[in-house]
Amino acid sequence: MAPEFVLAATGFAVLLGLIALRAPVGLAMLLVGMGGYVHILDWTALGNYLKTTPYHLFSNYTLSVIPLFILMGALAERGGLARDLFAAANALVGRKPGGMAMGVIGACACFGAVCGSSVATTATFGRAALPELRRYGYDPGFSTGTIAVGGTLGILIPPSVILVVYAISTEQNIAKLFMAALIPGLIAASLYLVAIWLVVRAKPELGPPGEVPSAAEKRDAFLNVIPALLIAVVVVGGIYGGVFTPTESAAVGVIATLAVGLLRGTLRGRHIREALFATAETTAMIFVILLGAEVFNAFLALSQAPDLLALWITEQDFPPYGVLVLLLVAYIILGAVMDELAMMLLTLPVFFPVITALDFGLTTEETAIWFGILVLCVVGIGLTAPPIGLNVFVISSLARDVPITRTYKGVLPFLGMDLIRLALLVAFPALSLWLVNALS
Repeated sequence: MAPEFVLAATGFAVLLGLIALRAPVGLAMLLVGMGGYVHILDWTALGNYLKTTPYHLFSNYTLSVIPLFILMGALAERGGLARDLFAAANALVGRKPGGMAMGVIGACACFGAVCGSSVATTATFGRAALPELRRYGYDPGFSTGTIAVGGTLGILIPPSVILVVYAISTEQNIAKLFMAALIPGLIAASLYLVAIWLVVRAKPELGPPGEVPSAAEKRDAFLNVIPALLIAVVVVGGIYGGVFTPTESAAVGVIATLAVGLLRGTLRGRHIREALFATAETTAMIFVILLGAEVFNAFLALSQAPDLLALWITEQDFPPYGVLVLLLVAYIILGAVMDELAMMLLTLPVFFPVITALDFGLTTEETAIWFGILVLCVVGIGLTAPPIGLNVFVISSLARDVPITRTYKGVLPFLGMDLIRLALLVAFPALSLWLVNALS
């Protein structure tokens, strides 16, 4: 075995060991990357690298989109937009069997257009929808499972923080990735609705019908949801129409969300402070992981292991789709046991050169965009798949009386639909690329 592979494999093993010991992921990647850098070069080279890299990384204008989208989601959560979306969706379909669960999925899909975080979406609808589901006798595990899965739409429906990080890490166009994510995100929401319909059809007692709203209640619900829908249209439509760059769109979204909350009286000083602190905390966590990944990636680049691996795979004439399936399976396994953002940043330096070196009948840019959407999908699966599933833990912290095993059981039908969606996107790249080619 080549020494480059031995060195890179040793680095990965040490890194996974540190993560298993509960070391912060960003710090673990930083330490291992520094150690590998010194092993290949020396301390002086590392010092020179660290003098410039953090500045150039964090002064990147594109990175400003991350705190802006996070702040927009935090303001939307505290401004009651999620509650309004659920009320409107519930007024539309809540009277049907399983209708309130379908309302959760629909509201999460709409909220995903103003919040790029799955964890925030899960926590928001855990507070907004779970009490109502319980009041109408929905099965606890089915309710928490639906909310956990609905939360993944926070990253599947653009804008998505995960896609922003992917774009920066692989030097891709953020707007094109957002375009590519829309149809797969809508497919995800549609398949989740099918899953709810099938579950309730088999066991009606899991999702009994809700009350029939009066005409006045419907009118109020639909009027209240107009601001949230307008913000979503401005943010996403502005990007797709070329009116705004993603960063400008995020800034416009923050201002619009803040203005709506202030005008309606749902956002007060305390809420704004909470949103700012939550944004700072989440952004700092992401940036530490980005720095750690940057140093670890530099170590891998010096070892040349990713390029050598890509060259070796292309020389073996493996079927491109066979390699892709193996990488996606690896992502699902890793996503079930470790943080999704760290998993993506850890594997992209190795997986991305392999994928772009294979021939799928697409251009290099199309392959990169398509692979980004596939990565986004498997990250969403990892957010709910046992034994970890971050969204499951988030909703369990809000519903402490529901055993986590019941939530995992409630998630299973949706995971089946996730695998169907992933198979469709692998088999038909046009589902991800059609909108990009149409709008570009």
